[in-house]
Amino acid sequence: MKKIRAQVDALIGKFLVAILGVMVINVLWQVFTRYFTDNPSSFTDELARYLMIWLGILGAAYVAGRNEHVAIDVFAKKSSPKVQKLLARFISFSIIALALFGLVIGGGRLVYITMKLEQYSPSLQIPLALVYAIVPVSGLLIIFYKLTQRSA
Repeated sequence: MKKIRAQVDALIGKFLVAILGVMVINVLWQVFTRYFTDNPSSFTDELARYLMIWLGILGAAYVAGRNEHVAIDVFAKKSSPKVQKLLARFISFSIIALALFGLVIGGGRLVYITMKLEQYSPSLQIPLALVYAIVPVSGLLIIFYKLTQRSA
């Protein structure tokens, strides 16, 4: 399982770097067309917004999988090892529940509704369901990471 997890980490990490690279090129193009030509690019603002959504949500799943997310652990560190283990299990369960109900089920419904309503982005003319699809995918990744983490 460690090997699969490492492969998933590497794949997501490379994908996040690619998203960030495309964002940088996109914003540089926007600045160039705005200040050095008389015809500013019309799609770059929207593309940057959607890439930021993907970067933020997928990045949150990636960071959660590496256990590098922000945590307030003052009380947990002052507790006994037994209480720390119970707290870790409770927190993992809570994160799995939030990811399942909020991201996978709720995000899946959001994708389904936008697909059924055939909503498209104004400038890029891509289905908004494609933009929102990262929500349930990230939820599944968070669940995968929490189920495969080493026990505390």
